[in-house]
Amino acid sequence: MTEDTLPHSITEMLLAAVDPERLLRTATALVEVPSPTRSAGAAADRLAAILGEDGFKVERPVADWPESPAVVTRLDSGRPGRTLQFDGHLDTVHLPFAPPRFEQGVLHGSGASDMKGGIAAFVEALRVLRETGALSGGGILLTAHDHHEGPWGDGRQVRALIDAGYTGDGVLLPEYLGDRLPLAGRGSGIFEITISREEPPVHEVLRPEGLPDVLGTGVELAARFSRWHRDLEQQRDPYAGNDSVFIGKFHSGEIYNQSPRECRLNGIRRWVTPGSGEQVEADFHRRLQDLARETRTRISADYLFMAEAFRIDPADPLVSALQSAHTAAAGKPLPLGGKPFVDDGNAFCNRAGIPALTHGPLAHGAHTVSETVTLDELVRVARVYALTAAAYC
Repeated sequence: MTEDTLPHSITEMLLAAVDPERLLRTATALVEVPSPTRSAGAAADRLAAILGEDGFKVERPVADWPESPAVVTRLDSGRPGRTLQFDGHLDTVHLPFAPPRFEQGVLHGSGASDMKGGIAAFVEALRVLRETGALSGGGILLTAHDHHEGPWGDGRQVRALIDAGYTGDGVLLPEYLGDRLPLAGRGSGIFEITISREEPPVHEVLRPEGLPDVLGTGVELAARFSRWHRDLEQQRDPYAGNDSVFIGKFHSGEIYNQSPRECRLNGIRRWVTPGSGEQVEADFHRRLQDLARETRTRISADYLFMAEAFRIDPADPLVSALQSAHTAAAGKPLPLGGKPFVDDGNAFCNRAGIPALTHGPLAHGAHTVSETVTLDELVRVARVYALTAAAYC
């Protein structure tokens, strides 16, 4: 069924079928299980148990991470049509665990925002679609996994799921981005640069002439990257923004009057052009090599490729379906925009070759110890997910 032929009766039925109390119970049950990246096995077990208790058949593919096998389930209409994938990560950043609590309409706790609340909304949408029989064709594929949050995870599990064929014709991801429909996103690589010399640390007044200055080289590198960033800003995408390079950490020395042997800088490089990740990394290393020759220092870099940039066709049927669903659930379509962060949608667009739309609750506190999401927002996105599926499949 296409997005412009969804009967009013189906729309009203799906809007009414979402059960806020059941949805809250699911979200709370997921949040109460600690699941730092690379250790999300217990949370995956909890999700599998919830789905099993609801009567869904669950698969547990290892997906390149035996410590936390992924969770997969399906809802098939039994008729031809598209498959819409719901995909989410169960792991959370490495911060002190905050247990769930629900106060004044707000769910608090680790993962409430990023993204166990959104996964719970997926589960509720799946239930609603089965209970109402609203899928006129196709089906739903729900996947959940570990290894998302960097730098602790490297995305291996979602890549393994994609390579094993666990993909739909389009995918929704419930990251905490609910104020726009992102049609483009930047690629990114996290870097850690080490500038060093052979000579040992020495008191600053005893420095021999010609001693390589690793701290000064670090300062020069930061200055060059600042100028480079201004040039990169000219590389723009109407939705994703611009290329950038950013240094967020700079460390050198053990004491105020010592000429140190090593200097370290950490940051991130982002780009807007799909398919340019290898070229971006090669250019990055070339700049470091040039500076090393000029300063007679040794410069090495650990460069972690996180994701490739992507763009989505505004005319894709999944875009139309989600816009129709959001209008029905919230009264208006979403403004088109870009995705400010990297999520697993980048991998689905580039590795699986399918449209990946990020839309989740307007939640707060992601990557902090104070994650929150309102129950109203969880209900809203559960309705959007169910309506999108009915229009798309």
